[in-house]
Amino acid sequence: MDLARLEAVRWRNRALLLFDRVAMPVAVCDVYGAVLLANPAMAAECGATPGRLRGRDVLELFSPRQATQVERIAQALRLRHRSRYRVAVRWRAPGGAERYGELTADPVSDTVEETPALLVMLRVDGERAPRSAPASGQVTATEARILALLAGGATTARAARETGLTADGVTYHLRRLSARWQAANRTELVARAYALGVLVPGTWPPRVATETE
Repeated sequence: MDLARLEAVRWRNRALLLFDRVAMPVAVCDVYGAVLLANPAMAAECGATPGRLRGRDVLELFSPRQATQVERIAQALRLRHRSRYRVAVRWRAPGGAERYGELTADPVSDTVEETPALLVMLRVDGERAPRSAPASGQVTATEARILALLAGGATTARAARETGLTADGVTYHLRRLSARWQAANRTELVARAYALGVLVPGTWPPRVATETE
């Protein structure tokens, strides 16, 4: 290997090392938005490793808040304009929070005639906390009413009439409760309702202890 090529390899390795250590999320994409290279900070925003981002569409990872922005940028790139492009985006962080910010794309290439790659940087502006799941013993007023009716021996049809729901609506609520409490059947659902304090023990007809919406 001649000295010039060896020096080029050294500088390339130094650049990659610097690229990996940059705290800001950065990626290199082709002109169509497919990720060619991503640093660990960018991968962390997607809950992945840099290698797993390779080939992914950057605008699938970070959803544009306005589709018209992307259309204007695509048209400009087809015309080989070399301005800096900004896209407001939102995405789901690994912990479930919705983050929002801005992608900045700079076309880069060795010559003007060459099809450019895109140096993409992500700025995180803020996030919205994920909606918390209901506590294990927390139910809505409708769910509590259905449980009380079941505890009293009501059928699905009767529970539907009493609550103003359809039979499918009652079944939907029961499925959600079964998944939340990991109950195998309706008998177990009722037992869990008493154990969790949703229904008042020792009363007849069954009575709801608390109601929330």
